Amino acid sequence: LNTARKYIAGFGTQTAALGFGGYHPGTITAATEIWNGTNWTEVNNLNTARLNSGGSGANSTAGLAFGGAPGAKNQTEIWNGTNWTEVNNLNTARLNSGGSGANNTAGLAFGGAPGAKNETEIWNGTNWTEVNNLNTARANLGGCGTNTAALAFGGELPPGYLAITEKWNGTNWTEVNDLNTARYKPGAAGITTAALAFGGQSAAEPETAVTEKYNGTNWTEVNDMNVGRYGHGQAGTIAAALAFGGSESPGAQTEEWGEIGGTLTFTDA
Repeated sequence: LNTARKYIAGFGTQTAALGFGGYHPGTITAATEIWNGTNWTEVNNLNTARLNSGGSGANSTAGLAFGGAPGAKNQTEIWNGTNWTEVNNLNTARLNSGGSGANNTAGLAFGGAPGAKNETEIWNGTNWTEVNNLNTARANLGGCGTNTAALAFGGELPPGYLAITEKWNGTNWTEVNDLNTARYKPGAAGITTAALAFGGQSAAEPETAVTEKYNGTNWTEVNDMNVGRYGHGQAGTIAAALAFGGSESPGAQTEEWGEIGGTLTFTDA
């Protein structure tokens, strides 16, 4: 990244991703950068600087930023590939929420802080609408998928780390099998039947590199990240993911997850 930071949000693919907001030493930033598969380029900033926001979008040309800190924000902005535009607010102000969605007209926000929230809201391109809650209230959770088929996993229910995983079917959340490593602030990529959880903070490691993949039923440990981190941005799929920024000391490192010599692994980008 051009601007090292933690508590950054992101969305997109391994070759077309967006990273925005976060904490750069001494500054809560509005900086936005676009990834083309090789390099990060600075583009137009968020209207509202924020950290620990939610984000969703399937590529770098259309997505959402919602909530965040300082305080607990409800502001929402949509990205059209060039500019951020302020749109209608969340019903429940929050930070450290999970998010999923395919573009800037279809998103899902769930969980978050202050405290531990279970509220879920769906975005239709104009408004947020409250829908059925998570079964387990939590903050700092991972999320991926769409607004009709999402996965929520890990997180924090103070003072503990969670391994709990839930699936969203467009109407309700259902508890499914847990992560092997309970953690908060993990990276997330993929869909409800093929997802990846990477990094975060666990009871054993303040900056874990542990990576797990989900096959729709169970989580399985796979090759670790090169740099253990939490509060990082993420994008991509179970076969081609991207991790950027994060960690205790705000970092700029980017890693790509993909197949090398028949094995899925993280490599420095």
